[in-house]
Amino acid sequence: MKIIICGALGKMGAKVRENANKAEDVIPLCGVDRTATDLNGFKVYANFGDITEKADVVIDFSAKATLNSVLDYCLKTDTPAVLCSTGYDSEDIAAINTASKKIAIFRSANMSLGVNVLIETVKFAAKRLYGFDIEIIEKHHNKKVDAPSGTAVMIKDGIKELFPEMTETYGRCGLVGARDKKEIGIHAVRGGTIVGEHQVIFAGDNETLTFTHQAESRDVFAAGAIKAAQFIAGKKNGLFDMKDLLSENA
Repeated sequence: MKIIICGALGKMGAKVRENANKAEDVIPLCGVDRTATDLNGFKVYANFGDITEKADVVIDFSAKATLNSVLDYCLKTDTPAVLCSTGYDSEDIAAINTASKKIAIFRSANMSLGVNVLIETVKFAAKRLYGFDIEIIEKHHNKKVDAPSGTAVMIKDGIKELFPEMTETYGRCGLVGARDKKEIGIHAVRGGTIVGEHQVIFAGDNETLTFTHQAESRDVFAAGAIKAAQFIAGKKNGLFDMKDLLSENA
């Protein structure tokens, strides 16, 4: 499987290339980033329009602003895409949904298999702990630009699939009154080089249950992206996510 890495010169792009080189059936074909360069024979182009190679999948670990370029290239070349960026708005989501009718797209705000198992576990717990107060705390490095994290939003959305009446509160400051029972609290911590940590707290009367996922290296996200690429390679169209991948491996 030949892959193009978008955001190839970033930290995650480097991790994807490193993990791809270790895999027996994956070839990092070339990359795209703002600066064109050659990394020991691995060609990085400044624009998708400059690419001459033909790949099986594009893995995008760049940024929200690159989405249209990724989709345009993948639609033009009929190439599946794995979208790993966060911060997409409603227009971006609409563009992704429209493109998925013509090409296969795998999208997840967190490519860690463990995080996605965490989300399914939290949904299982939420059904059985109805009435418990739910708080989500996410921690990341001081260079992360978006808050809350895409993963925190995924966890919140998973709970709201079960209980759409619940509302989210982002942080608390001052005299905000008593906590609403239908409230999901979401809190962001930024500092140092924290790769990523997510806690989901279920607080009831006289008991508390906490689920925690801690990423110790960016390798977990790169490895998940490659698994996603292997899953989506060869598919004609459709929108897929980690639930589809986990179901296949169940």
